[in-house]
Amino acid sequence: MQTYRVSVVIEKDKAGYYAFCPELQGCYTQGDTYEEVLDNIKDAIQLHVADRIEGGEEIPQPESISLTSLEVAV
Repeated sequence: MQTYRVSVVIEKDKAGYYAFCPELQGCYTQGDTYEEVLDNIKDAIQLHVADRIEGGEEIPQPESISLTSLEVAV
């Protein structure tokens, strides 16, 4: 079994939590709690990667992952 490292972004809003994986276009999910969305994105990533492997596609691996937050005045 191969192990892959990918970045995951989790956002919270009034409806709950939303998570996506920037390296895997179209790989996203939602959940009512942080724990639920984390479990859901793990499942989504596993399915997405398995599908890509089956299709002979490459699995992108980031060299480094950085996250920051900015305030922008408009």
